[in-house]
Amino acid sequence: MLFRLFLSGWLVALLSLAAAAQTMGRVEHLPDFASKFVQPRHVDVWLPEGYVPGKKYPVLYMHDGQNLFSPKTSYGGVAWEVDSVLTQLQREKKVPAYIVVGIWNSPKRFAEYTPEKPFRNLPPARQQAFQEEYHAGPLSDAYLKFLVEELKPYIDQHYQTKPDRKHTFIMGSSMGGLISLYAALEYPQVFGGAGCLSTHWPLSLQSNTPDFTNAMVQYLEQKLPRRHKPRLYFDYGTTTLDALYEPHQQRIDAVLRARGYDARHWQTRRFEGAAHNEAAWQQRLTIPLEFLLGKK
Repeated sequence: MLFRLFLSGWLVALLSLAAAAQTMGRVEHLPDFASKFVQPRHVDVWLPEGYVPGKKYPVLYMHDGQNLFSPKTSYGGVAWEVDSVLTQLQREKKVPAYIVVGIWNSPKRFAEYTPEKPFRNLPPARQQAFQEEYHAGPLSDAYLKFLVEELKPYIDQHYQTKPDRKHTFIMGSSMGGLISLYAALEYPQVFGGAGCLSTHWPLSLQSNTPDFTNAMVQYLEQKLPRRHKPRLYFDYGTTTLDALYEPHQQRIDAVLRARGYDARHWQTRRFEGAAHNEAAWQQRLTIPLEFLLGKK
């Protein structure tokens, strides 16, 4: 009798856990997604709670996709938990149900995430120094062609998406912040905004100079639209690598302010004591998600 009660309770607990996992939506894994622009890489597609054919969903594209959903694949064993965070926001009706496309990085991550046009505006000596540090020149224009010309059409064809600009966003952290901003400005007809967490403005991991920020300022002054402004979110912490970012971010903020960006289209947040890691980004993920994906 006791054994049957124990077994019954155990089955109920298992079924409850399974139901809870199911209500968080599901991840479909697309291994070794092929491209003519970049080397193959995995892609994870998270379908939200209640995803059904016949209903159309907006889409959030995110870099470093292996860090988004599972601690087993995440750097340092800590995931962003995008599925649970977005599910909670959706249940609270703070954001609509979104599909999330997580693009795993490749061994060429730094090259693929380095904004190419600003990089080409650097003095030749600085370009050479960055190339020597990362053993490659920038490959971001090819990476964005992969996203826009290959991956997005596949997602729009195989999933129930709202493919237009106002329902398509992009997000990343560190170098992923740089490439997210670059994507929103290179393809303003595709992306309605970008989330840039702990943006790695210095570009280098060996030195903290204003060189690349200078190039980004010049690029922003040329590319930031005055009409049909994208939504832009930036943030940074104050410890570890994030401790470098505040003066760089202030210069970017000054350009945005001068171009007429206000609280409807732009937000920069400072997080005292926050470090440069997945745990810190997970803890504040609700803030950029609500700003980018919430009611306009």
